Amino acid sequence: MSGHATTSDMLIRTEGAAGILSLNRPKAIHALTLPMVRAMTQALLGWRDDAAVKVVMIDHALAPDGYPKLSRGFCSGGDINLLRQSALEDGGVAGRQFFYEEYQLNHLLFTYGPTGGGGPTGGGLGHGTTPVVAFMDGITMGGGVCISQPASLRVATENTRFAMPETGIGLFPDVGGGWFLSRLAGRMGQYLALTGARLDGAECHWTGLATHYLPSASLPEAKARIIAGEAPQAVLDALSVAPPEAKIAQAAGDVARLFASDVYEDVLAALTADGGEWALATLTALHTKSPQTCKVALRQLATSLTQPDFAANMVMEYRIGARVLMLPDFAEGVRAVIVDKDNAPRWNPPTPEGVTGALLDTIFAPLPAQEEWKPL
Repeated sequence: MSGHATTSDMLIRTEGAAGILSLNRPKAIHALTLPMVRAMTQALLGWRDDAAVKVVMIDHALAPDGYPKLSRGFCSGGDINLLRQSALEDGGVAGRQFFYEEYQLNHLLFTYGPTGGGGPTGGGLGHGTTPVVAFMDGITMGGGVCISQPASLRVATENTRFAMPETGIGLFPDVGGGWFLSRLAGRMGQYLALTGARLDGAECHWTGLATHYLPSASLPEAKARIIAGEAPQAVLDALSVAPPEAKIAQAAGDVARLFASDVYEDVLAALTADGGEWALATLTALHTKSPQTCKVALRQLATSLTQPDFAANMVMEYRIGARVLMLPDFAEGVRAVIVDKDNAPRWNPPTPEGVTGALLDTIFAPLPAQEEWKPL
């Protein structure tokens, strides 16, 4: 079986044993739009009952010849400017719609295969038989995490740059970030959620965010063999190489010790008291983040560990997203970092102490029944 369905920003096709989703918005580092989300969802629903599709592969299309820099990213995230415009102009209606359908795509991917995805610890409740392979060859942030971490096989390369930098724009590590990050060992997820620190491919493999590490030069062979019908796990196992040293491993003890608390003020106090070079650099980074969404992220990750399944996690994250979208820090954070680029956000509240438990309770509270998120 073979077929093609192309939209302006997605290349969707079947070839050999594979259904292939290729992000095709290179000038925006393949940032996700609602039409892209809908195109992927429609394709996945169609392939789920197609016996000819033995595997789904997610990658990014390469830029035209002569534009090598435009091939540098797998997916930089969601369409942040769209979300900000929605918050400022339509009361968040379009933003909530984007979150709702994006989260349905996350859940669909998570439950697509026989055991589901779920990052380093699995935990999926898949009802299908189709493995998903995500090739994280380049920048993988925000929404790029949402379409790679649910995959049962996640490939990092020397080009991978993984991050959940949302607290820097007054957002939170959504798209399933609560599930994936909270289940990393040694409080690494809390560190990544609060600081937005970037990991390279070797570090992604070391933490378990990637299942395999391949040289980017091996990806064409890997894809060709999978398309030809070879078992994806066996192909990736055969082509994997030993990654370079994971630099984050050197800080693992500090991360586990200094990010041990789910109380943000405790984390700041621990870093201050430590006083070492790494701790003070981390503290400086945290002082640029939204205090509100740092507190949201810590509660989000702690709550995620209590959820019975990924769908329940996404219900929680949709509640948070629907509210945080309309709070001042999001529009202000995007203005400071992306629109005006002055990197001088005026957070409200400006201090962690000003972010009360009562405010967090309202952010996490259930929505009216008809507004709650539901999986497909």
